[in-house]
Amino acid sequence: MRSSFLFLALVALASCSTFGAVYPPRPPSASGAPTADPMPSRVVAHVSVTSAGLRSAIDDAVPRTGEGSFALVGTQRKYKWDRKPFAVSFAQGRVILTTSVHANVDMPVGSLDFPLDVRVVAEPVVSTEYKVKLQGTEVKVASADRRLRVADHVAGVFDTITAELNAKLKDFTYDVRPSLEEAYARLSKPIELPIGDARGCATLKVLAIEAGPTIIADGLEKDLALVVAPEVTLPCAASAPPPLPPFANVALVPPGPFTITVPIAARYDELAKAMTTVFTDGKYFFSTEFPNLYLENPEVYESQGLVVLKVHLKGPVHKFGIDVDLEGDVFFSGHLTVSDNELQIPDLEQTIETKNFFLSLKALTDGQKIRDQARASLRLDLSDRLKAVREKLSTELTFGGPAACFKGSVDKIELLSAHSHGTYLRAYVAVTARASAMLPCPTAPAASAPAPATP
Repeated sequence: MRSSFLFLALVALASCSTFGAVYPPRPPSASGAPTADPMPSRVVAHVSVTSAGLRSAIDDAVPRTGEGSFALVGTQRKYKWDRKPFAVSFAQGRVILTTSVHANVDMPVGSLDFPLDVRVVAEPVVSTEYKVKLQGTEVKVASADRRLRVADHVAGVFDTITAELNAKLKDFTYDVRPSLEEAYARLSKPIELPIGDARGCATLKVLAIEAGPTIIADGLEKDLALVVAPEVTLPCAASAPPPLPPFANVALVPPGPFTITVPIAARYDELAKAMTTVFTDGKYFFSTEFPNLYLENPEVYESQGLVVLKVHLKGPVHKFGIDVDLEGDVFFSGHLTVSDNELQIPDLEQTIETKNFFLSLKALTDGQKIRDQARASLRLDLSDRLKAVREKLSTELTFGGPAACFKGSVDKIELLSAHSHGTYLRAYVAVTARASAMLPCPTAPAASAPAPATP
């Protein structure tokens, strides 16, 4: 016989094509947003302050000219000086600045011009206020001019110019806070993440900023770690970000790619919206024997530790002389699991009430068939969506201007696990990425003119 148990069920339903709902109890409704409850993670960025940027900042901070007076044979004599731009080099963890100074000293008869060589050695540090400073500065002013070696009184000018330059270098600061505040604002801004018809957002709440030791390598380099509490909520439940936290120098920041675990908190109705992406125009045609029969309107909720799936079964059946419109709700329950970035319910089974309903129709075998089809249809593959999220995160975290440029690259996003709670679901996603920053942003080389065409 070509008939099946499902066909027998349809015959039994021919005189009454609509059946009522049989379902396990829903949990009591609760107000409030779903809770992601993230664990702190570290976003590590390698930050470089270029030697050109440091030289430019120091050159702008230290006066290019100066003047003053000194005592010579009981009278005050004036002097003035001007310098060339600083040259910057590095040795033994310290920055070395050198420049040439031209000085002019008022003498009893005429004036004296002589060259000075200035050499500054200092240790660069970054303060808790995000300012690069020079500590332990040593300024040495010397001259190879033979006339000055015998002019003891004029030699006092050396000390005067040395003290003036030393004071300016001690006051020197290179403020990186504005550039980091722009990066912080971007990191703190919620990133909208559409998933099907659901609308969620990712937030990286920055709790602290840690910095490893300064490395001197043709500039200043540091590994910065942003201690963040990342989360994704569906629907979006982002709050206003706090101010930029203080800068903390620590003994070690793990370098290289970093991995953060992001909890995703979603209401079950938002999950149901996301699951509709496996449907075509809101319908899933699951049966080859009855091609016009379909599932629609999935609803998801938790009951007694299990995820309950309610779907509406509907469609006309025209076979073996039967002409009936079948319509009703069927219920399945199981445990939500994760396999290779795919949400599944592999142990999805009819609830006891639904089993009894199918047994009463002597169609349990085909009830299992519907179960198998529901299992297959409600596997939510997130690979493409996670790929889109990866590209969006990389784009959002790559930006820049003349003062600084930042680059973020998300290498991998992996769905780790999913857990059901009374009124919401929580999943955990691992994000592996790399980040870097350069201050100031290097200027792109100008495009060369095209070569003339060969006649």
